[in-house]
Parts: sequence; C-alpha cells; structure tokens
Amino acid sequence: MNLGYDYWFFESALSKKFCEELILYGNQKNKNIATIGYIPPVSKEHELSKKDKKALSKIRKSNVVFLNDLFIYKTITPFIEMANKNAGWNFEWDFSESSQFTIYNKGQFYDWHQDGTHVPHNGPNKNYFGKIRKLSVTVSLSDPKDYKGGDLQFDLSNPRQKNKRPIETIKQIKPQGSIVVFPSHTWHRVTPVTKGTRYSLVIWSLGKPWR
Repeated sequence: MNLGYDYWFFESALSKKFCEELILYGNQKNKNIATIGYIPPVSKEHELSKKDKKALSKIRKSNVVFLNDLFIYKTITPFIEMANKNAGWNFEWDFSESSQFTIYNKGQFYDWHQDGTHVPHNGPNKNYFGKIRKLSVTVSLSDPKDYKGGDLQFDLSNPRQKNKRPIETIKQIKPQGSIVVFPSHTWHRVTPVTKGTRYSLVIWSLGKPWR
C-alpha cells in the first residue's frame, strides 16, 4: 500500500481544560493492567499466569481505562475524518472501538507493535465483527513539562528496501492536546518514561477488510 502521507497530525488541537478534565475523569475509573492481543485485560497483576506475565513484561508496561463516553467521540471523530481526507487515504470505516485512556508511569513503555492486521474481529458485537482496524489515533493529554521520555516513534521502513528509513520520533504530538492519526498497520512504539507520568488517549477506527 503506497501512501502519500505516513501520518497526519494536529498540533495543540484540544484545549488544556479538556485534557486536564479527561485526565481527572480517567483517573477516577478502575484501572486495568495493559495487555497485548492474546492476553485479556486484567485488574490485578497476580491474575496473570507466570508465562503471560513474563511475555508481557518484555512488550508492554502501562495501565489503561476503557471509555465509551459520547463526548470523547464527538470531540475526536472530526479530526479522524479530516486526517483521513487531507492525507488522501480515504479509508472506509464506520465504527470506533472503546477509547483507551493510557497511563505511563516512570519505567513504563510499549515496545514495537501494530494496532491492526488483516485478520478481522470475531466479536464482541456486530459493530466489531468482520472488521479490521484501519486508523489509529493518539491524543497527548499531558503537558510535556510533566514527564520525560515516553516518545511516540514510528518505523516507516519498507522491508523490501535495502536502505531503511531512520526511526521517526513524532515530536509534533508532544504539545498538550495534540493529535496524530495514522494507518493501523504502522509499526510504532512508546519509549520508556524516565520521569513523571504520561497520559494519552487512543482510539481505533474499524472498517470492512481491504478489497
């Protein structure tokens, strides 16, 4: 798939008030230990098997809260639609999953991964079933003065190219309230937070498989 733009960003798109109120709201909810595809979300670390705990510790360390509040989608969806159009992707999608409020404390991270694959969802309801993740959104909720590290990075290399592109740090998303939208097959990671706490909001938009 040849794309004109690898990602599309909106710097400082959301107000400080919105971001800080969402952080307060998310922190009032019960938090889960963030997991990966084949390990279901858990609320207490001891509920993980030793095997899963070991596998998870190498890939991802963070805490998450899943939110379905309408005000979140009303705020973020216009940016998804604008990015999809302005970047020239024009991906067909019709539903967004639960938004993920993510907390990265000191030492926490998420190593290289893709949000979406070619394998369709098999549930949990008709809004998910038979669809794939097409667009991913990350919103920076934290003031960059409140943490260090925790950089969002993309690996935009084509595996068939001899000369790989350097890892790209998405500096445009650092300012509080900034938004980046990118195709869900993009390899990306969040580097370890070295000081403070990084808060973000992630949303995935689904559509029928590529034809």
